[in-house]
Amino acid sequence: MMNSRIYIMKYISIIILFFASLLHLQAQELNARVTVNSERIQTTNKNVFTSLEQALSQYINGSKWSSTTFSSNERIDCTFSLTILEQPSETAFKAELFVQSRRPVYNSSYTTTMLNFRDTKFEFEYMENATIETQQNTFGMQQNSLNSNLEAVIAFYANLILALDFDSFSPTGGSLFYRQAQTIATMAQSNSGWGGWSSFDDNRNRGSIINAFLDASLKGYRDLWYTYHRKGLDEMAANPDRARTTILNALPVLKELRQVRNSEIILQMFADSKLDEIVSIGGKATQEEKKELYDLLRSLYPTMSNQLDPLKK
Repeated sequence: MMNSRIYIMKYISIIILFFASLLHLQAQELNARVTVNSERIQTTNKNVFTSLEQALSQYINGSKWSSTTFSSNERIDCTFSLTILEQPSETAFKAELFVQSRRPVYNSSYTTTMLNFRDTKFEFEYMENATIETQQNTFGMQQNSLNSNLEAVIAFYANLILALDFDSFSPTGGSLFYRQAQTIATMAQSNSGWGGWSSFDDNRNRGSIINAFLDASLKGYRDLWYTYHRKGLDEMAANPDRARTTILNALPVLKELRQVRNSEIILQMFADSKLDEIVSIGGKATQEEKKELYDLLRSLYPTMSNQLDPLKK
């Protein structure tokens, strides 16, 4: 009898370890660092901001956003930094959200910035100790309702991060996530109390962003995104000259896309995440290539000439 009990206990332990290892192998997609800065708010109760930070971290890192299996070391490193600007009431907040994501470059210790965006029109409600939940199916697809603007905004950027990452590994590989972000935007736009979603407000809001990425006229940008990362940066360790040439030869498509109606936000987001990196890559090119690159970037980003100055050396 004692031996059978020992056997059963060992069997149960093996089963538990098996499922624990399975969960470890099927880790969530995002590895987010979340911060909430409330220095501008004069209040004696700062606990609500600690609670908000914890709830956001759990929501972003604990949600399963896709059907893709990620191992722990494949999770996408990202940052969600929330700065509280105003607190009109006990549960209402106006804030700025800075979102950044990064991707490792193949066969190197270098990571490249994929998203580097500041959302300045973020208003939401949150009650201390509340959890943030979403109406999701198994693979993170949004259903027909959203509980709050806080949930909607975070889910939108989570899907945008995944879209950019998947697009960098296969041509238009992030389409599913762009469509999910579009679904979120469409549902959010139907709620008149949630700001920052209408594409008619300005060209930097969430509606404009997702419309641009899904605009068929801008497919060339997504092709460039794949070439830049998979055929350029990922080849840099094996053959830096060929990789650099691939990147420099791909960039002129940006000038062609400038004429497309929705391209302004795309071009600015590209500069915010890639301009310094491109200048660094171009710094090792020939003088003729440097001049061509400088002229191209100067025509696209005339107000950012200081960042381009190294190319003139």
